[in-house]
Order: sequence, then structure tokens, then C-alpha cells
Amino acid sequence: MTRYYLGVDGGGTNCRVRLADENLKTLAEVKNGRSNLQIDDGEPAFKAISDGTRDVFKAAGLDYAETANTYACFGMAGGRMDSARAEFAARPWPFAGVKVYDDIDIAHAGALDGGEGGVIIVGTGSAAMSIVDGQRHQAGGWGFPIGDQMSGAILGRELVRYAVEAEDGLVGASPLTRAVIAQLGGDNQAVMTWSFGTAKDVRIVGADGSDGHDDLLVGRAPAEFGRLMPLFFEHFDKGDPVAAKMMELELSYIDTYVRWFQSHNASVMAVVGGFGERLFPILQQRYGNFVALPKFEPLHGAVILAQQNFASN
Repeated sequence: MTRYYLGVDGGGTNCRVRLADENLKTLAEVKNGRSNLQIDDGEPAFKAISDGTRDVFKAAGLDYAETANTYACFGMAGGRMDSARAEFAARPWPFAGVKVYDDIDIAHAGALDGGEGGVIIVGTGSAAMSIVDGQRHQAGGWGFPIGDQMSGAILGRELVRYAVEAEDGLVGASPLTRAVIAQLGGDNQAVMTWSFGTAKDVRIVGADGSDGHDDLLVGRAPAEFGRLMPLFFEHFDKGDPVAAKMMELELSYIDTYVRWFQSHNASVMAVVGGFGERLFPILQQRYGNFVALPKFEPLHGAVILAQQNFASN
């Protein structure tokens, strides 16, 4: 009987689905919808994967009935909570077997080709995970309001705060702080207005079914702070003193995770994510051979984990 493996990289913006044969050779790959488990109780994620599964079997030229001979692994944004993963795995999937992971697990498997060691995701958000002597360790990944210390979103927020203080004359200004203020409206009043954001386009319903507050302050999304990173690097490369200060802050956060990895004897720390890969030359100077670039992308990691979980079935 022919066996297939299906991997999902379930992102909050895009859901990627890859179908592979028993040797992990890619047969087809598609992209479909958003798939964060914390959005609408996972309904959009269920639809994205279900539709993506039909599309990827069609693209591979295989009958959909072959899902019965397919073992699947999903790496999901919003999958930090055990309960969310368990509930999602229990949905009516057509596969022979399903395993649901947090998205950092597939990043780890891809980055280290299924082997042991540590990985950090450093993008708009951030998180860390390692496997050492068969034991799994995880830290971070708790989201923008209370975590994500290594992320571009957090560094962007700290940069905006510093730029506002510089505009007030509390700390020294620089070309970078002035560029941030200019990009966000030209003065602190404009930046304050930008920072709030409102729910004008969202109907919020109260517990009693009544309309909520249409003018509720919701704040800017993490990605909007993360979009300041190209501006940050532009000025860092020019020797801007505030950019250098912000870089030291970023590296201090990463230092914390390096110490955590080393405390349980992780031998390597792979760096995944656009912001992290941009930082990689600096991290290599700071940590030497302890850091590494990923061997494969997270989507391939999902396929690897599907095989590792179900190869003996």
C-alpha cells in the first residue's frame, strides 16, 4: 500500500500544505487561507487545511481517497496551548493519522533536519525550543502583550517609545529617532494618534448580544511595529547611536535565551525568521559556532515530523 505524508505550516496569514511520498519527496504544495488556532476557535484553520488538502491532492494528480493512506502533521500558529492542539486534532480529518504541533516544533524539525538542539524563531514574534537527550524544552511564544522579547515587533515598539522620548527632549535624538517620528506622522501628537488605532471597522458584540464599544482602543498590531525594522537596519548600518543602543537591547534579550539553552546543554541554536536571519552575522560574531542557519524550512519540518510520528504505523 502506498503511503503519503502531509505537512502543514499553519500561519496566521497563510496556510501552506505540502504532500510528500514515503521518502519525503515533495509531490505538490499549495497555499490556502489563514490558520491561527486562536482565531474563531480554529474554524478558519480547519477550512484552510481542508481546502488545502483537496487542492494539494488535485495538484499531485492523486485521488482524494488516498487521504486514508496519508499521515499528517500540522504546525500551527496559535498552537502554544495544549487544549487548542488537542481540540484541533480531534476534528473530523480524513487522514490515517494526525498530529498537531505548535509552529515552533516544525521550525525546529526543519532547521535541524529532525535532530536535537535548539531553535529560536525571531520574526514579528519570537519563541524558543530545544530537544536534548529526547527531552523537549520550550520558552517564550506568549504573544506581543506579555512576551515575544526577541521579536521585531517588540524592538519596533521600544524604538517608537525611545523616539517619542527623544522628541520630548528626555533622551538624545538621532537620525533614526527623527526618521521614526517622520514616518509615523511628523510629531508626537501624530505618533500618539497612530499608536492607538481603533475598532471602527469591527462590530464588537457584548455578552448580552448588544453592540459593544465601536471606538474601543485596540492599539497597533505587532506587525506594524515590526515594519520599522528595515528603517532600523538602514540606520544601524550607518552607525546611528540610537540604533546601536537598540541593538544592544535586542542582543540582551537573545542572551537570555542563549543562557537558557546552555543551561540544559543544547549544543546548537538555529535561528529562524526574517528578523533573525538579518541578525545572523551579528549573532555569529557574538556566539560563534553555537548559532546556525536552518537546514530546511518549517514546512519540510512538518513533513519530517509526520514521518517520525507515523513511520511505524
